[in-house]
Amino acid sequence: MTDNSQANDSPLRRVQQRIASASEQAGRGQDSVALLAVSKTRPAADLRHLAAQGQRCFGENYLQEALEKITALADLELEWHFIGPLQSNKTRPIAEHFAWVHSVDRLKIARRLSEQRPAQLPPLQICLQVNISAEPSKSGVSLAELPALAAQVTALPRLQLRGLMAIPAPCEDPAQRHRPFRTLRQALEQLNEQGMALDTLSMGMSADLEAAIAEGATMVRIGTALFGPRQYT
Repeated sequence: MTDNSQANDSPLRRVQQRIASASEQAGRGQDSVALLAVSKTRPAADLRHLAAQGQRCFGENYLQEALEKITALADLELEWHFIGPLQSNKTRPIAEHFAWVHSVDRLKIARRLSEQRPAQLPPLQICLQVNISAEPSKSGVSLAELPALAAQVTALPRLQLRGLMAIPAPCEDPAQRHRPFRTLRQALEQLNEQGMALDTLSMGMSADLEAAIAEGATMVRIGTALFGPRQYT
């Protein structure tokens, strides 16, 4: 098998083909959905390998691990997204080293990110995490509290509110997978009807990206389908 044929059958290419097919079925352009490679627990070498194939956006959940990779891969032009739970004592390095944060769910965290974002950097791109399945164990603002939080975050300097993120509860029924994604899209549409200009729906993972794209995802967060099963030490 040639190097070219291997690239054409790589995990990255297969995920890109899934995204393209789902976008076409939804009547959307192939460029309407961005791929965020979820690289938590993966070594920097794995990210470098994916970057060599053209992947530029990487999502990390664990701050210290992410900072080590950002340093190790500083020679590459990569875009770093923080997608994990946010703690107050870790907001400064996140504000300093990431382009996007997907997991903002309370005003205190947003204020700290705004205050700690270096002035020489572009505004930090923000998604509000919504607890779309109302799971007690999951982070995220409730749908009822979302409009107030969105208005407060929009008013903060050094941040740009871009949209919403959610991690729905696992669902074995393909028909039911659409429901939480549709609810999140409707929530974003309602915010825009109130005068906001949000353009990002960060939703969909390896098992359900097709359902998410059908319901309007603009960014899918893919880990297992790109890197294989998660590795923990």
